[in-house]
Amino acid sequence: MAQWLRAAGLGLLAFGALAVAHAQNAIEAVTSSTQSGSEVIRIDLAQPLTAVPAGFAVQTPARIALDFPGVTNAIGRSAIEVNQGNLRSVNVVQAGERSRVVLNLKQATAYKAEIQGKSLLVTLEPVAGPALVASASTTFAENRNRDTLPLRDVDFRLGSDSTGRVIVDLPNNQVGVDVKQQGKSLVVEFTKSTLPEGLRRRLDVADFGTPVQLITSQQAGDRVRMTIDAKGDWEHSAYQSENQFVVEVRARKVDPTKLTQGVGYNGEKLSLNFQNIEIRSLLQVIADFTNFNIVTSDSVTGALTLRLKDVPWDQALDIIMQAKNLGMRKNGSVLWIAPKDEINAKEKLEFEAKAAIENLEPLRTQSFQLNYTKAIAIAQGLTGTGASSGGGGGSGTTTRILSPRGSVIAESRTNQLFVSDIPSRLAQVTELIQKLDVPVRQVLIEARIVEASDTFGKSLGVRLGGGIAGERFASSAGNRAFANVGAMPTITAGTNGGASTATTTWTNSNFINLPAGDAGGTGNAAGTFAISLFNSSFSRMLNLEISALEADGKGKLVSSPRVITADQTKALIEQGEEIPYQQATSSGATSISFRKAVLKLEVTPQITPEGNIILTLDVSKDARGVNTSAGPAINTKHVQTEVLVENGGTVVIGGIFELTETNDESRVPVLGEVPYVGALFRKRERVANKTEMLVFITPKMITDRNAAR
Repeated sequence: MAQWLRAAGLGLLAFGALAVAHAQNAIEAVTSSTQSGSEVIRIDLAQPLTAVPAGFAVQTPARIALDFPGVTNAIGRSAIEVNQGNLRSVNVVQAGERSRVVLNLKQATAYKAEIQGKSLLVTLEPVAGPALVASASTTFAENRNRDTLPLRDVDFRLGSDSTGRVIVDLPNNQVGVDVKQQGKSLVVEFTKSTLPEGLRRRLDVADFGTPVQLITSQQAGDRVRMTIDAKGDWEHSAYQSENQFVVEVRARKVDPTKLTQGVGYNGEKLSLNFQNIEIRSLLQVIADFTNFNIVTSDSVTGALTLRLKDVPWDQALDIIMQAKNLGMRKNGSVLWIAPKDEINAKEKLEFEAKAAIENLEPLRTQSFQLNYTKAIAIAQGLTGTGASSGGGGGSGTTTRILSPRGSVIAESRTNQLFVSDIPSRLAQVTELIQKLDVPVRQVLIEARIVEASDTFGKSLGVRLGGGIAGERFASSAGNRAFANVGAMPTITAGTNGGASTATTTWTNSNFINLPAGDAGGTGNAAGTFAISLFNSSFSRMLNLEISALEADGKGKLVSSPRVITADQTKALIEQGEEIPYQQATSSGATSISFRKAVLKLEVTPQITPEGNIILTLDVSKDARGVNTSAGPAINTKHVQTEVLVENGGTVVIGGIFELTETNDESRVPVLGEVPYVGALFRKRERVANKTEMLVFITPKMITDRNAAR
């Protein structure tokens, strides 16, 4: 038996060591090489992988990411510089028990991944050079499944900064995706895929305010072709995560004051090497290099010596102007360069002239019909005398939007505004009202207050007493009947015929009086068992009464107040009673006042841009308590907090747990401590009460009429 246990223990240790070794799989090295004209990245691990890790590709910047669940980073660093072929560098990032390997590429390309022993080989497809750049095409995955599979869903969502996000649910992560830009449209093709009839549609998403206007999906042979029509100057990025493919289209941000768009300096690089050259001549050299039209003020003078090599031309121009305290104003393709003091003085004169024109410009009156916001609230915001909007939660402001000559009239009956001001300020008022007069989103808040109680009480007592006959009437014949009337037992005797009776009256007293009590305060009476013993002459008696009570109770009370309110508007709902009590006044008389004992839910929701909800909560549940000389007491349970909850989620904002345990024993000294017999001289009570209260909150945004049902 001992040998068998020893063998079993060794087996368990070996199994545990194997499990630990398997759980501690790690990436040990990442290398790059070229094989048969293709670039191969080798990722060496401590243990073989069971499956090819999931991955996705990003077009801008060109990257390929592979996720390794249950694998750690044992390389010792997170960044590996390569600069070989199409691979710039490799980043290995560990988050918990998961590692991600990111291949930073020079140009986007497709890849293949296969397991070879303890290594993972990632093969990059050859880059087509200029042809790839001209077509702006990206292949995200190779279709390894030759069977055509249907796409699951095509959806459009509004992203941050008015970004349009086209989301496609793929049947698996091996569907080949090709993204190409053709003119003002973006064409996305899914190879070896089919499009269900329900998804063959055109989505008109122009009302979302993004560059995306129309999304058309159709079947083209063994491919699904999606055409995304956009307007304006835009840029896109595409990435795939597991079975979801996302295309983001955003407006390209253009700064009219910058010489080149983008972050930092992005102009074509040039080299300058001059000694004591005139500033005006140097600016002419830069103008010839950039084909910009440069207008130089007559006050720009002086010479400069500089040597710049491979510097962006916009950075070189910025350095030259800083050296000579010059400023620049850009208007289209024309640059005006002058000393900063001269530019500031000219702009000051322009602003003063504009202010003078505003004081002389004739006023116009325009009416605005408001649909969702109160006219008086908008009027207060325009004049700087109140809140800037009619919704709840608006803060006060002292900023006047109208000009000093402007005025506004709010007509509450028709909810209209009549604004008189100069045309430029009327345009600002129109834009402001368009942003403020919008329907406010509503939130349904449901609270659940659960109170559970578990009570147990147990009591065991004894009563021992005796009696002596006080008055006795003898009877020579007949049967005797015994009865216990209260604390005065009687014996009634009668003849067989019942014609005559005899009564004996007893004087009874208790030696030990420790009966069972109401354990736990349930209000129930204890059960009793009594026995009386008499002597042969019925002149003496002994009473023994044993009482016991055991009570077990469970209860649950659920209160569920619900309320609907607008975004950032306080809502209050309460239900209960008002308890009257007498209160003394200053004159000495008494008056009747009322105090609430109610279930109350007070909440102010705030919807975040991400779709979550911030709740400012005040939840209380009051109930009538014990009566006192000053009036009834109020049992209060109160929670006040602020939490962030996702839409439709449930959060526990508070809880109270109470546990009461008591063990009481009453006994006669000395006699109550005697084993066994001592049970006749003592009383025991045990009480165990548990109460618990939890408050659950569930907010939900209302998007249609049926959401609150």
